[in-house]
Order: sequence, then structure tokens, then C-alpha cells
Amino acid sequence: MLTTVTPETRNAHAGQPFTDDSDAIAVALIDVSIPALLCSLVHMTGDPSWVRGPYKPMIGMPGDFQCGLSDEVCAEVRDAALPAIAAYRDGGCVPQTVSPELQVELIEFLAGQPVTGSVLGMVLEDLKFDGEDPLAVQWKENEISADVRAASPVVVIGAGLAGILAGIRLTQAGLPFVILEKNAGAGGTWWENSYPGARVDIGSHHYCYSFEPAAHWSEYFCQQPELRDYFASMLDKYGLRGHCRFNTEVVEAGWDDGAERWTVTVRTPEGEIETLDAKFVISAVGSLNLPKLPDIPGMDSFAGRSFHSARWPADLDISGTRFALLGAGATGFQIAPTIADRVENLSIFQRTPQWIIPNPKYHATVPAGDAWAMEHLPLYARWLRFITMWPGVATGTDRYRSDPDYDDGSGWAINEANEARRMAMTQWITSMLEGHPDLIEKSIPSYPASGKRMLQDNGSWLNCLKKPNVEFVRTEIERIVPEGILTVDGVLHEADIICYATGFRHNEFLAPMTIRGRGGVTVREQWGDEPTAYLGITIPNFPNLFLMYGPGTNLAHGISLFFHSECQMSFSIDAIAQVLASGHDTIEVRKDVHDEYVERHQAEISQLVWSHPSITHSHYKNPNGKIFTLSPWKMETYWEWTRSADMDDFILG
Repeated sequence: MLTTVTPETRNAHAGQPFTDDSDAIAVALIDVSIPALLCSLVHMTGDPSWVRGPYKPMIGMPGDFQCGLSDEVCAEVRDAALPAIAAYRDGGCVPQTVSPELQVELIEFLAGQPVTGSVLGMVLEDLKFDGEDPLAVQWKENEISADVRAASPVVVIGAGLAGILAGIRLTQAGLPFVILEKNAGAGGTWWENSYPGARVDIGSHHYCYSFEPAAHWSEYFCQQPELRDYFASMLDKYGLRGHCRFNTEVVEAGWDDGAERWTVTVRTPEGEIETLDAKFVISAVGSLNLPKLPDIPGMDSFAGRSFHSARWPADLDISGTRFALLGAGATGFQIAPTIADRVENLSIFQRTPQWIIPNPKYHATVPAGDAWAMEHLPLYARWLRFITMWPGVATGTDRYRSDPDYDDGSGWAINEANEARRMAMTQWITSMLEGHPDLIEKSIPSYPASGKRMLQDNGSWLNCLKKPNVEFVRTEIERIVPEGILTVDGVLHEADIICYATGFRHNEFLAPMTIRGRGGVTVREQWGDEPTAYLGITIPNFPNLFLMYGPGTNLAHGISLFFHSECQMSFSIDAIAQVLASGHDTIEVRKDVHDEYVERHQAEISQLVWSHPSITHSHYKNPNGKIFTLSPWKMETYWEWTRSADMDDFILG
């Protein structure tokens, strides 16, 4: 007799009941991650022997969801799993209760090491064995009354991943709020960047909110249209559309010392100026949305079409054109292989080469069997998420730290592990470009591995460089002329179209808005070229202002910005709760607390690879070569710091 499990009682991550026959299940198992399946089998059967056998997965190589297990072992596990899955089906698809001790055992089975302390707490919160969202806001009426909430409107600036998250939490808190978005729809960078080949370079299954099951992605590194649609679906699921004002640009936000409120000035879709009142402001504008164009003489003289990659024209037909791509970082790296076969000639101009991680899953579609497992097998999708995110947690920042006693002779490695990584990537690049010594020379960076944003390749980029209609130019550009691009060696590279894939003004946090704090001081005046915030979230002289993805929170290591945003929103909403519950009106970080944090941040980041002096061209660095963009902290450290706001660090008014 089948046991009935209703939507009201089912764990959101436990999978949907199924009736597939054993032959169909066997076919599906060909596609699955065996380590994730072994953990799921424990949930299906309650039997821990699945993870106590001879199988020892080793999470490590990108795209290796079998974690080093041999084909023979994988086949053996599939054969053993089939009758267990059939029994689970026949029993009504009801997962077994897994004790807290066994939960830890499963985590350590996949991690291949003991997992304790704050790391364990962070992982358990992310896995959500019970299907609940522990960060969901649950304010009590006797702590914060309905009247107090109604008198505390919040303006959220930006409807990207952080702004939508803010809307979800503010809805749970019962606070009135509006989300202001300059674009016509939600998604932030995934609304704006619609160039060919645009895709995420963080695994899809942890590039999403932790409280949303991840069985829906069609690719392991999904493309822009699917990401844009994901954010639209979140607006609908959480009822946020009525709170959004699209095509509405924030011009200025000013703090009124007398009223102890924010006045937010916006430009409406009709071009009119309007002001909004707010008790709190949450900036979720990100820092990768202001296109950075190069300063090259003659840019205005070009006779063809030219544009920044983030402004790719919807009506552009590139078929049969001579296409010039300036920039071969993360964006150019995606564009070039996508368009190479559609254009007559592709000229790629690169200033400095990038280190490349080989990843066979980078363009891979999620096969039907893996999608079936994520939809139906209990917590399988969560364990797959763990496999994709654990390397960024486990390594922390140690492999990025300079060893003052290490000397590889070239100055291009910062420690022994960094040298090994450089050698492995050099070998892979060389093997992919065998027979093309000129391309090998152009493609091997002369700075430490990981020193700039790491790129992933399944062979598409390096194979693109070898195409007969592709020209890879590392010669400096002298000027743009009507016919194309003139390099300093006197060669004219003729072009019909120029695309500037030249990145963003990463250091200009909160630009182009004017943000005025106490006494009328602007954030730009206070920061200069050194943007800083306590935990990347709060700034002295700017009360009741919280930043998502603020200074020092971009991740060049670790896991996704969704994780960081959830940390930042958890901290911010807790701070707001404590202010309202205490009867105060304002909260402002103490200057000494902020300054001490910045001092620690700079001391830490200066020891890590991104600060290496050989790296002269990096969007991580300000004009003086200092880094105020990146987080230098281990994931569990930042998670622990942002679990709640310590009121001793703030001035309440």
C-alpha cells in the first residue's frame, strides 16, 4: 500500500514522488553523480552502510561530479542502488529520518575530511535537511508592532539577485518597501548582459538562492536567458512585482539629520523627478553594471557599429562581418567561441592572458537522468550542490596566500601549491594548442595562477583561437580609424563591427548615484578611490543604509555571490529588527569599529595573490594598486560574522 505524502508535509528538498519502472530508473542512473546518489540512498533507506563501504569520493576537479570514482565503481553502485530505489518508490517515496550524527557523517563522506565548528554550521544551514529556510524572517508582534513596521518604509535600490532577496526578506518581515530598478526588468547583470555566449561561471546548482530547490537548471553553467527567467520567476513566486518600479533610476539619496529619514530622488520612466521617503535604504546595485570603455584615440571615428558588450544591440546581425573584439577576459572569453563560425573574420585583441581552468562541464547540458534524480531522489540535488560548492569552502584562502619564504625563480608563483597549479594549467593550455607555438606564447600568463579572475574552458576558447578565420592579437593598439583598428606595429586590422568587452568600473561602488550622509557629506567624498564599509555592509556617517555586494565582498575564491548576499541580508535585517524592537530610530556603525575592520581587511588582502605586484592590469585594483573590491575571508568566517548584528558595534539614535 502506498503512503500518501501531501505537499503540506513534504520536505521541499525531498524530491517529488515517482512511479517510473525499474528499466527507466536504470537508464536515469547512467547520468547521475554517484557520490550524491550514495548520500541520497541513505535518505531513502535509513541505512548508513551506503557511505561506510569502500567508496572514497574526492571532490576536487571542476566538472567531476563522480569525484574521482572509477567507471567500474560507478557501475557497481548503480547496480546496487536500483533495487533500493525501486523499494523506495514502492513504499510511497517517503524519506527516512536521518539523525544529526548521520547528517555529519554524510557531509564528511563527501568532504573527505572532518567538518566541524562554523564550517559545519554553515554547511548544515545551506543543505537544509528539513526543507526549512532558517534565515526566513519571523518577527513577533509583541516585539515589533504592526504600527512600528508600517512607519518604517524601506527603499531597495536594484532588482538583481540581492535586491530580490531583500524583497523576499522584507515581505517576511512585514515592512513596507519598494524596489527601484533602472532597467525594464529584474536580474541586474543578467538582464543587461545579453551578448552571445553569456553564461554563469559558477556552477548553476549553487548559483541560486539556498532556499530554492535547484532541479530546474538545464545546464550545469546556465546561460543568460535562463538566469533572467529565474529572477522573473522569483518575482512571481514571492509576489514582488507589485513592489517593483522598473525603468526608474535613483539620482540621489540624502539623509535628513533633523527628520532622521532618507529622501530618495528618482527619475521616473517619463523623465520626471520624484522623491520618496524611507526610514531605511538597502543598496543592491552591485558593482559590475557601469561599463568601462577604453581610452583609445579615434574611437569616435570608426565608420562601423561599435558598442560595449553589456550594450549588445538586439538588432545586430554579425553574419559574414569582420568583427573586432577588444578584451578577452570573462566576457570576451564567452563571446568569441560563440560567434567565430558566424563571422567572416574575428580579430581578438587581448592585453594580458588569463589563467584557465579546464572544465568539461562548462557548456554541458544537464542530462535527463540527472534532472530526473534532482527532481525525485531525496536530497540528491542538495548533495550535488554540496559537491559543486565544497572546493571553495575547503580550500579557504590558504592556497591564495603568499609564502614569504617561497621562491620559484620567476616570481610567478606565491607558494608551492600555487606553482603546482600554474604548471598544471600551463601543461593543459600547451597540450590544447599543440602545433601552434605562437598561440602558446600568447596564452601563458606571466603572473601567478589565480592572480586575476580565473576562466573556465571545456576547449571552446582554445580551439576557437586555432580557427583559420580567427586572429589573436596581443600587439598594443595605437588608435581606432574609420576602417578598423591600427596597432603600434603599423598593421591595420579592418573591421565592420567593434565590441568593447572591456569590463566594468568595479571600484566605483554606488555610482553614478549621489549618496549624501550626515552633514551632507557624499559617499564619494568620504571614500575617494578607497571604498570601504564594515563587513562591506555599513558605512560611518550613513545611518540606516545597508549595502549588498558592497566594498570588499566580491568573491575571487569560494562560492557564489548568492551565498554572500544571503549573509549580508541576514545581517541587515537583524540590524533593522534590533533597532525597531528597541524603540530607536537610527543605527550607524561606529567609526572605530569600521576603521579597525578596514585595517584588518587591508592587512589580509595584501598577503593574497590578487595583490601580487606583477599584476598591473586588474579590475580588482584601484588606481594606486590597492584592493578594496575583494573579500579576503574564508566563507565560514564571513558567515559567522554576519549571522547577527552586534549592537555594541553601532551607535543607536
